[in-house]
Amino acid sequence: MKNAQHETGTAAHAHRVVILGAGYAGMAAAVQLAARAKRRDDVDVTLVNAQERFTERMRLHMAATGRQLAELSIAELLAGTDARFVRGWVTAVDPDAKTVRIDDDQVLPYDTLVFGLGTTTDTSAISGVEEHAHTLSNAEDAEFLAERLARLGSGTVVVAGSGLTGVESAAEIAEQHPYLDVVLLGRQEPGSTMNPRAKTYLDAALHRLGVQVRSGVEVAKVLPGAVELAGGETVAADAVLWTSGTRTSPLAAAAGLAVDERGRIVTDTALRSVSHPDVYAVGDAAAIRQAYGVMHGTCQGGMPTGVHAALSIERVLRGRQPKPFRFGYYHTPVSLGRHDAVVQFTRPDDTPRRFCLTGRMAVRYKETVTASPWPTYGRMKKMPASGAFWPRGGRFTRIRGNR
Repeated sequence: MKNAQHETGTAAHAHRVVILGAGYAGMAAAVQLAARAKRRDDVDVTLVNAQERFTERMRLHMAATGRQLAELSIAELLAGTDARFVRGWVTAVDPDAKTVRIDDDQVLPYDTLVFGLGTTTDTSAISGVEEHAHTLSNAEDAEFLAERLARLGSGTVVVAGSGLTGVESAAEIAEQHPYLDVVLLGRQEPGSTMNPRAKTYLDAALHRLGVQVRSGVEVAKVLPGAVELAGGETVAADAVLWTSGTRTSPLAAAAGLAVDERGRIVTDTALRSVSHPDVYAVGDAAAIRQAYGVMHGTCQGGMPTGVHAALSIERVLRGRQPKPFRFGYYHTPVSLGRHDAVVQFTRPDDTPRRFCLTGRMAVRYKETVTASPWPTYGRMKKMPASGAFWPRGGRFTRIRGNR
């Protein structure tokens, strides 16, 4: 991927691929493309991320109670691939000029862009969240909350949001800080998408850990020392963890890319922007339609989107058409503290199957899943083809007219 020499009278250069964001999807795209392009001298790959450290988002609820996360260096992983790593904040994208601005003072030109700037916790929708609540958008957020919890000798921690992040966080806090009262608030019951056996197990685990669950409620405001519910009731809180809702980067919409109502880039079947085909979108940044609907953001789906984008770019550079992306879900693993878990296996459209794992087997399964991305990147670096296998979903993902 070395830049081609500019001969006198020519303007030839390597095809410049810039990848924005080194989350699960962006890292997969960067490693896969860098490994496959190593044999070529006409492709130049640059990965841009705000931090050099890779964030294991699936472990942030554990970091929030003091567990140390591994120091995983993005630059070290890319070493030996000729891919370039640029540390900095993406501040603007200009799809007409085909440039990306970094930290307002550096401009990167591209021929193909991979947009992988994922979601962060939405702190703007409810008054007081930005000022008075903790979030788990990154490792720094988790470490800040861990310090806060360690200083509390007693009191109440409110976890707002009864989705999987809220459930895992409430269970982890309750187990690691048994002297604190943990209240889990949410519109829906925890585990509402699971089968009855898995949900019953999850409910029992939260009860065993002492988590007070209140479903069917909506937070109206976060105050200093309390959470106000719709209707006026207040719940005292010495600390609040906000896990309810996410927001996408505003850069895609600001750049004029076609986005959906949530700000995600609308893609064609090959993961290219429908308005700017030289821009691919992966992971949480993309609104990717399958036969069952638009995919929701998970690591299990995000990494395949990154790999597929890399494969599509390589096919186009070889003068071929990219293939349609297809993905089917297969599981929902949920930690319930350090020593318990439940794994709900799913159909490709993410509806629950009858089979689930609980207890120690589920703990081992969940840890295997959580630990797998980084070694997977290492394998792809050496054997790119190893990353090209994931559940395609069969009839659940087949859109008429596509194969």
